[in-house]
Amino acid sequence: MTTGHKIGSLIFCPSCGSLLELPKENEDSVSCEQCKYVEPASSFEDIEITTRSHPDAFPSPLRQARRTQTQKLEGSEALEKVLEKCPSCGHGEAYLKQLQLRSADEGSTNLYTCVSCKHGWQLNN
Repeated sequence: MTTGHKIGSLIFCPSCGSLLELPKENEDSVSCEQCKYVEPASSFEDIEITTRSHPDAFPSPLRQARRTQTQKLEGSEALEKVLEKCPSCGHGEAYLKQLQLRSADEGSTNLYTCVSCKHGWQLNN
């Protein structure tokens, strides 16, 4: 007698290869929905199901917060280039980063870094 092909915890029809459903309670056999092959319910007994997941599949809130804090954009690609005269060397371009360092009802703080000499300065809006 031919029985289904077991791969892990799954049983496939030996005739057409379809996945066989689990037998319902008190059923003696399972029929393949495609080719009507009949598999005895006893084939499903003593099947051990093992589930594995990658450690990052379900990140904890603490791990997610730490990951968010460590992913920083570094370098000039993360900053906007604007026309602003450097007080140190007089170059006409600077990188701009805007931060809300003061209370919410006050303007933001513009942090500039000279493209040429890398001098930094700030202006409050």
